[in-house]
Amino acid sequence: MCTGPTPRIDTPDGPDPRSTVPPARRAPRTARAVVAVALLLAAAAGCGDAGGLVGAGSTPTAISPDRLWPQLTPASSPAFEIGEVDSEVVAGVSVPGDDIRAVDPVALVRAEIKEDPGSYANGGYVETARRMADCGKPGAAGEKCPVLRPYYRDLTGDGHEDLTLGFRQLPGHVTAVRVYTVEKHRLVRVMHWEDAVSGVELAGRSVIIRSPSEVAGYEYRLQWTWDPQQKSMLLTHDEMLRTGSRALGDAPGPAPSPSSPSIPSSPSSPSASAR
Repeated sequence: MCTGPTPRIDTPDGPDPRSTVPPARRAPRTARAVVAVALLLAAAAGCGDAGGLVGAGSTPTAISPDRLWPQLTPASSPAFEIGEVDSEVVAGVSVPGDDIRAVDPVALVRAEIKEDPGSYANGGYVETARRMADCGKPGAAGEKCPVLRPYYRDLTGDGHEDLTLGFRQLPGHVTAVRVYTVEKHRLVRVMHWEDAVSGVELAGRSVIIRSPSEVAGYEYRLQWTWDPQQKSMLLTHDEMLRTGSRALGDAPGPAPSPSSPSIPSSPSSPSASAR
């Protein structure tokens, strides 16, 4: 609301006692009316724009997509099996009280190593298996543990926290990312990926992984989102973006809850390095 000095309005009984305008000679009634109208116009002009419609400029012309090779018969099955849906019960790891925070992240990685000895015991990630013995040790020894700090967030929308876990696949620069949930009192892995990782984010019901590209100035951005029909995290976005760009996924939800940064003497908590 515009403010300013109270306009002077004379009455038949004399000058207006509320006015802050200094008294002046009494003018004829017509002149006083003209002055009053001028004051009202000046007050209205001081309020600025009345809020009329303003043009936003020209709009680009919409161009419909052109369909190429319409004579081709549409494919009915995929050419390659890339494992779009990953939902697997984790054998040998219990969930006390259906509380996923009670699950030992180190035990999860050890169970995976046990299931895939060709990659860890005798394969390219033998250093990861060797360093698992350092998990739970205090000091510098514990920092060699390849298991990263777990994070907890409800990614499935069931009102309960899920576990996002990462661990290094050594020797090398590959990081494994896993997501676990609890279903019917069982621990279920609903997402897994390995890559050279430059950043991991949780946004809404999604896990977003950024990885360096061989093209200078660009990076890959992959997004997995929970799908209630498949009961798994599906790869919903696969993009190449300029480095530093922040293409948005789902609206960010509450901040993920990390585990305690301290390293206890038991192997129930991994090292505190975060990805």
